[in-house]
Amino acid sequence: MSDKPYDVEERLIEFAAQVTIEFNFPLKNYASKYYAEQLIRSSGSAALNYGEFAGASSAKDRANKLRIAFKEMKECHNNIRIQHRANLLKEKQADLIDESLQLCKILSTIIKNLK
Repeated sequence: MSDKPYDVEERLIEFAAQVTIEFNFPLKNYASKYYAEQLIRSSGSAALNYGEFAGASSAKDRANKLRIAFKEMKECHNNIRIQHRANLLKEKQADLIDESLQLCKILSTIIKNLK
């Protein structure tokens, strides 16, 4: 994920796509399957809720959608960190840790600037 798009929505979509690609293989044990499935769901949810944020009709709805996107991205970050510490990740998948942290920071900054 070296050529990161400037557009936050595109970056979230790219992150969700990378997660889907990286974790789309037969998983051998309960822990790998559990965390991979949850990571795919939360990464997609973050991207989709950000899209909802962009199209929300009221300020309250916009803030709510953005907070959900942030919570889902924070969940992604923690999920990947758990998998990393449990030695469930392949080498390339560990790169997602940094990207998830950067996306959390970006979303947090946008939330702070809404006020």
